[in-house]
Amino acid sequence: MASFHVIGAGLAGLAAALVLSETNDPVTVYEAGPVAGGRCRSYFDRELGLTIDNGNHLLLSGNRAAFSYLRTIGSVDKLNGPATARFPFMDLSTDQRWTVQPNAGPLPWWILLPARRVPDTRLVDYLGLLSLAHRKDEATVAAALRHSRLYWRLVEPLAVAALNTRPDEALARLLGAVVRETLMRGGSAAIPYFPRAGLAGALIEPALQRLRERGVAVQLGRRITALSIADGRIAMLETGQGAVPLGPEDGVVLAVPPWVAATLVPGLVVPDAFQAILNIHFPLDSTSGTEGFLGLIGGTAEWVFVKAGHVSVTISAANHMVDQSAEAIAARVWPDVCRALGINAKMPPYRVVKERRATFAATAAQEIRRPGPKTWLSNLVLAGDWTDTGLPATIEGAVRSGQMAAGILNAS
Repeated sequence: MASFHVIGAGLAGLAAALVLSETNDPVTVYEAGPVAGGRCRSYFDRELGLTIDNGNHLLLSGNRAAFSYLRTIGSVDKLNGPATARFPFMDLSTDQRWTVQPNAGPLPWWILLPARRVPDTRLVDYLGLLSLAHRKDEATVAAALRHSRLYWRLVEPLAVAALNTRPDEALARLLGAVVRETLMRGGSAAIPYFPRAGLAGALIEPALQRLRERGVAVQLGRRITALSIADGRIAMLETGQGAVPLGPEDGVVLAVPPWVAATLVPGLVVPDAFQAILNIHFPLDSTSGTEGFLGLIGGTAEWVFVKAGHVSVTISAANHMVDQSAEAIAARVWPDVCRALGINAKMPPYRVVKERRATFAATAAQEIRRPGPKTWLSNLVLAGDWTDTGLPATIEGAVRSGQMAAGILNAS
């Protein structure tokens, strides 16, 4: 009987373990940290008196791998979202508000209706989105599309959010892959969702529970320090608590950050340039009594998420700000929050979460450094949003990579 060993308990590792656990073969997950989830985690902040997420993530209904994962762990009902595709925005330079509302089907008649599209845009502007979905070259987002109002008020904010890279560097075909799998399939594939009770409650804890039910051993605080290689395969996992020998039929999924993978696998080329994400959390009861999100144009804050008991702000592609003090960052975004929510209030306590290496930079130079799941080692496969999934570094990409890696081991 084969045994499977998953190194890393982020979303990619958990997704791989869930697929592998569908067989009767033993599965063990090793996580170096004290908790599972990787960059998708929640924790109780004592100073704020709140459970907050390390970051804010939107899922779209067209994220097939992510929703397959959610169905497996019984967690679809732990998401909040509108009944139809709706993306609200506000331009801070003019105070103008609008909501982009794609219709459900793939024939985009919504662009014919001014009330559903970006204000002051023309039908011809939307043809660029169609061409974006079919790009195969190395053009950047900024070079691939005409800089119309549609670009500034929709494409650029979506590109920065999805790729975590500024449009003048970001690879257009990666954004095209997202558009192709969601918006181009119609609004029914572009309904936005975010966790109702936090990332851990929706995506991590239910996965751990399902794995426990299936007899999977999840070993937290157990770091894999080296991979012993013999005859072109991994023969042993080295850990601080002792070595783990592998049998001739055993397989390994390496689902760790790229810089860790490069230290464990000789000769592995991985992305080596990264972009930061800032998330700023403020305790604040929703003035409207509803939860949701709002995209902001022309300010420091890019996305404002209104949650139970607090408001969270996300700034992507934040290398230019990550070294600023937490106080300076919070002070810059709080006025944007007040305008977005229509309130006039003194800045409350805050928590600034800095993810310095949140994702690889979605550039042409980094794209060619993304390895596929297979390696030169016969019993090792790679997983992670940084591997070559065809998508940018998103939840969908992470989950898909884990599922693909598990499928390769199951087929071998």
